[in-house]
Amino acid sequence: MKTKTRSFGSSGRVSHDSSGYYSRKMSEHKMVKGELTVNRSTCRNQIFCKSSENMDDLPDNSVALMVTSPPYNVGKEYDEDMNLQDYLDFLKRVFTETYRVLEPGGRACINIANSGRKPYIPLSHKISEIMIDIGFLMRGEIIWVKADGANGSCAWGSFCSPSNPSLRDIHEYILVFSKHDFKRAYSGESTISKEDFMRDTLSIWRFNPESATRIGHPAPFPLELPSRLINLYSYKGDLILDPFMGSGTACVAAKRLSRDYIGYDIDETYCKMAQNRLNTFF
Repeated sequence: MKTKTRSFGSSGRVSHDSSGYYSRKMSEHKMVKGELTVNRSTCRNQIFCKSSENMDDLPDNSVALMVTSPPYNVGKEYDEDMNLQDYLDFLKRVFTETYRVLEPGGRACINIANSGRKPYIPLSHKISEIMIDIGFLMRGEIIWVKADGANGSCAWGSFCSPSNPSLRDIHEYILVFSKHDFKRAYSGESTISKEDFMRDTLSIWRFNPESATRIGHPAPFPLELPSRLINLYSYKGDLILDPFMGSGTACVAAKRLSRDYIGYDIDETYCKMAQNRLNTFF
């Protein structure tokens, strides 16, 4: 028996009819209607050593999935020392360009950590607002648990005292968005197993971070992160974009999963590192 949204609880979610929720004023379920063309770009499997604020190498509506982790502007060696507003404006320029190149129904996944304590800066919230302002539809957020208990930071603040205890972050966020529609504009060959689908459609993911020393980049994300997103949100042969490529992990994951890639980074050292990693894997 089908279930539907009720005023007081619901026993299940079997073939759930959620029209009652989406007809309410609180819902902001607005999609672009009409026929929208998907372009197959001939620009594939390339790395560009330049800013992704201008991705004129890519035509409109040509990328299936963006997976990225932007620089956090917290003092890593690749960071510029921007104030918060300049940093957010920079991200908005890149993600506006990402919106242009994504195909209808294409997805954008952003790995980000919040920062600071005096005060705490909720970057995940601020980036979500930017993406929605651009026109993206938010699909949800994944909490990536990187460590458990004592394995996290030891920056306790006032140890064993209510004076000024600090929360110790053991997680980051993966924010997930779509362009125009929640459903892809076309179908293709899926590569995700039933077991991985059941695991990765949960909002909590647990796996270890990558070693910066091993990779040679100050803030690499682990191969597991883009691999899960690529398997979940794209088809075999799709074009995957990382506008903040760094050491090239998302590009490596794309090729390992029989997708094509495009990567951007302004640092020549990291562009060469990414290309060397790709050459080693393939």
